[in-house]
Amino acid sequence: MDDVLTGLLRPKGVAVIGASTTPGKIGHTVVKNLIESGYQGGIFPVNPSADEILGLKCYSSVLDIPDNVDAAAITVPAKFVLNVIKECGEKGVKGLIIITSGFSEVGDVELEKELVKTAHGYGMRILGPNVVGTLSNTDNMNASFAPFLPLKGSASLVSQSGALLIAIDAITYTRRIGFDKLVSIGNMSDVNFADMVAWLNEDEDTKCISLYVEGLKEGARFIKESAKAKKPIVVLKAGVSEHGAAAAASHTGSLAGAQKIYSAAFQQAGAIQASDLSDLFDCTLALSLEPPMKGDNLLILTNGGGVGVLATDSAEKAGVPLKFAPKEVQEELKKHMPSFGSAKNPVDMTGMAGNDWYHDTTKFSFANEWVDGLVVLYCETAMTNPQEIAESIYNAVKETGITDKPITVSFVGGERCDDAMQWLVENGIPAYNAPDLAVRAMGALREYARLHAMKQETKIENHAVDKKTARDIIAKVRADGRTALTEIESKKIFTAYDLPVVRTEIATSEDQAVDMAEEIGYPIVLKIVSPDILHKSDAGGVKVNIKDEASVRSAYQEILKNAKAYKADADIHGIVVQSMAPWGTEVIVGSVNDATFGATVMFGLGGIFVEVLKDVTFRVAPISEKEAALMLSEIKSAPILDGVRGESPRDKKMLAQTLAQYAFMITDLADEVQESDANPVLVYEEGKGVQIVDARMILKEK
Repeated sequence: MDDVLTGLLRPKGVAVIGASTTPGKIGHTVVKNLIESGYQGGIFPVNPSADEILGLKCYSSVLDIPDNVDAAAITVPAKFVLNVIKECGEKGVKGLIIITSGFSEVGDVELEKELVKTAHGYGMRILGPNVVGTLSNTDNMNASFAPFLPLKGSASLVSQSGALLIAIDAITYTRRIGFDKLVSIGNMSDVNFADMVAWLNEDEDTKCISLYVEGLKEGARFIKESAKAKKPIVVLKAGVSEHGAAAAASHTGSLAGAQKIYSAAFQQAGAIQASDLSDLFDCTLALSLEPPMKGDNLLILTNGGGVGVLATDSAEKAGVPLKFAPKEVQEELKKHMPSFGSAKNPVDMTGMAGNDWYHDTTKFSFANEWVDGLVVLYCETAMTNPQEIAESIYNAVKETGITDKPITVSFVGGERCDDAMQWLVENGIPAYNAPDLAVRAMGALREYARLHAMKQETKIENHAVDKKTARDIIAKVRADGRTALTEIESKKIFTAYDLPVVRTEIATSEDQAVDMAEEIGYPIVLKIVSPDILHKSDAGGVKVNIKDEASVRSAYQEILKNAKAYKADADIHGIVVQSMAPWGTEVIVGSVNDATFGATVMFGLGGIFVEVLKDVTFRVAPISEKEAALMLSEIKSAPILDGVRGESPRDKKMLAQTLAQYAFMITDLADEVQESDANPVLVYEEGKGVQIVDARMILKEK
């Protein structure tokens, strides 16, 4: 564990620099909160104009404090913060909680950079600026201007929004979902989400890491640290919008958006993405109390058909669709219900179910090997006591001795049900006031198991590629003052990275085009080659299925004429002559160099409709072949690859290998390539491979 961050987040002594004698001011509130939270470390108010604050001796400077100070909460105006940081550095402070605002969030980026540079010069880390502070139940420490410590729990939450963190602090008591630590991260000038995930992963008092994210810094490092985490991570991402589409030069660039790439990154990080604030709480509760659901067999027990149906509908949406229980399991379950009950799944014990039926059915179900996860539902009846039902469920689970299988519960009823569910939560079983929420929580536990298994996959290893050729081509393009590669240049780079490109030549005259066509063999395709014409079809720069010499000459002339009409001053390098690949299913593989995550790879339905249908999925590169195969299944048109209307299945194995190798290429060239496309990529029958028909690359502006 990082000792400096530990000093910042679990300090043994806190200086409040800018402490105030005036109630209501932040500098006064932070001192008051430290005292009232029962913090046992040293509390050192710093204010040159006061002798004492709230009964504590006040110091003119942090340098005057005789004891060790691990962390300094800074509340002085922005113009004084830099000098305060220097004094903290001289004092030997480990971490700075800069509550003061007025830096990059209002446009003063340079001053914020200077704060970080100065702090790092002394070996200190900065939380903020523009933060609420940090709270820890384990340390009885409220080093913030949030009103109180959160309800105690085993999760910890990091929030980019200070206002939301204060709201969550209060919500923990109304929702009765606890946290051990709440950390406001503010502008992330220094300590960011990657740092916090790494530190919380080592924190023995945190069992689940919850994040409210508006934007990430060091996106690739966030994925790396999260993927290493031994604990579940739940993320609520806000502020998502499409970006960059208008300026994009490739299909991939126009399709890439913040939402798609962030979602892909969270999946690769092994993080559960919450849909809203309530979902963040619900998932956090389950993941902080229960083990992952390691298999797909979910069993639902209920005393009411209505909630059972609602739960069944929710199960498919939550990624854990129900299956009928095996015959032998059903036979045992029938012993605990009347003859008109149902043992299939959901298991309807009917409204006659009392304490004993709930106990015995829960115990048998939870212990049964077929069951990977159990959801228990209860509708309040006049004949039963919710608290007694809750105790029956709890006792049944404990009597099995099983600790590596999850259970969630939902009670639907009045105040007695609320009290019973709170008792269950306090005793380690997540409980929810609606059946769909209990099922969604189980879905999160299943998703965590799947993501955890996926992030263990190794990425594609480098094999024999011709990096020099690729770099030489890029250097020549830059020497020409261009950022757009021609199709022929792009294909040469693809070939250098062992990607399956159709045979392609470039002709600069009609006669040469004819000779090449004869050598390649008819039918052929002719396409314009110009860095000024990236979308060749739009310019009438493509002719297909050319079968003889006369057609070559005619098509050659027409393409040149169309290109000149489309852009009179276009720099035309020649005309591509390539074999007319046999028909195959058209897909697209592409990349965009994202500002947050770096090289990202895209896969989707290809051809001319890609930007209309937008049936694509993304990953941050590099990826494993297993991850690539998962991408193939994520698009809506995935069944096409499995064969439809009598067609044979496509060669998904080779397509996944190609996608993983493409991701390796764009990772290797990430310092140079901004966007790229292979579109279309033709996918043939199983065992017959794939072919890249067209290629495009755009370099970064330098």
